[in-house]
Amino acid sequence: MAAKNGQLYQLSLTGVLGGLMGVFITRFFGGTSRLNPDDILEQVKRQFREESPIEGAWIEKHAVPFQKFAVKSRVYYGGINRYEDDQLVQYQFIADTATGSILDIHRL
Repeated sequence: MAAKNGQLYQLSLTGVLGGLMGVFITRFFGGTSRLNPDDILEQVKRQFREESPIEGAWIEKHAVPFQKFAVKSRVYYGGINRYEDDQLVQYQFIADTATGSILDIHRL
């Protein structure tokens, strides 16, 4: 009975260590996590609201590859609409999926 308990403990410990190694290897070799696109959109909306009210906003839920010069990443595209001098103005932004950082924003 003692031998079976020792083997069971060893198998359990091996399983836990194997799982932890799998998580580590996945994250180390390119398994990056992505931020929720809705959270990124809320952050951008909050920043725009500091200047004036916004009329609408959107963000694509599908991440796409992006490269600017030598830097490669995955991004979400999104947009903000607001009135400026009684004119509806649209902005498009590009946000990094891993950090939520705005990589580019421009007025359309």
